[in-house]
Amino acid sequence: MDQDTDIGGSREGFPETHRSAVLAARSDDPHARKKAFATLVAGYWKPAYKYVRFKWNASNEEAKDLTQGFFARAMEKGFFASYEPELGTFRTFLRTCLDRYVANEKAAAGRLKRGGDIAILSLDFDAAEAELSLNAPPADGSPDEYFDREWIRSVFGLAVDSVRNSFRSNGKGVHFELFERYDLSDTDAGERPTYDRLAEEFGLKYTQVTNYLAAARRAFRKSVLEQLRAMTGSEADFRREARLLLGDDAV
Repeated sequence: MDQDTDIGGSREGFPETHRSAVLAARSDDPHARKKAFATLVAGYWKPAYKYVRFKWNASNEEAKDLTQGFFARAMEKGFFASYEPELGTFRTFLRTCLDRYVANEKAAAGRLKRGGDIAILSLDFDAAEAELSLNAPPADGSPDEYFDREWIRSVFGLAVDSVRNSFRSNGKGVHFELFERYDLSDTDAGERPTYDRLAEEFGLKYTQVTNYLAAARRAFRKSVLEQLRAMTGSEADFRREARLLLGDDAV
């Protein structure tokens, strides 16, 4: 009998140290600020780009300019230093800053263009466009809710990449392949494989499938929490977001 899928996992391995890139972005150390900002860009640029495409009805090229310009200007002017955790999540704060930036740029007729006086960020917009074609925003949906949904997708995507890289570098590629086949596969495209079928397919015992999947799920949950710690500005903000992504028993 198959075990229930539980990507959220238990509280085992819960990271206790708050390593917030939001806070590090205010550091006096230029290297620390640059590293922290890269972390924030990694987690938020895709939701920002898709949000601009949806809410502001921006073309592909215009959305690229606005997304790159926003993050470059945010780093240059220290937009995120004014974040106050007691007023809400950093996610909502960033979206508000983005709206203000886009409105100002449109009012100024896009005076800042790529190749002008902003740094160009290396972002895979083709991948973001491919995701948009597969998961188009609802025609009558809320742009804010769409941003939140795509941010969750971004956090989970970063966590999956981290687990994949970690397991493969440590000779545990099969652990991740099982996790990918059972927990990450698109069930709409076909029936989820049983544990018995996976055991036969991978040449493993049933108990090995169970144990490998459990290990991968623990690693995924830990990675999600690590991503959230970096992308939130306080313990309360972190706990709110963790519960949103992993359920009420996440923390």
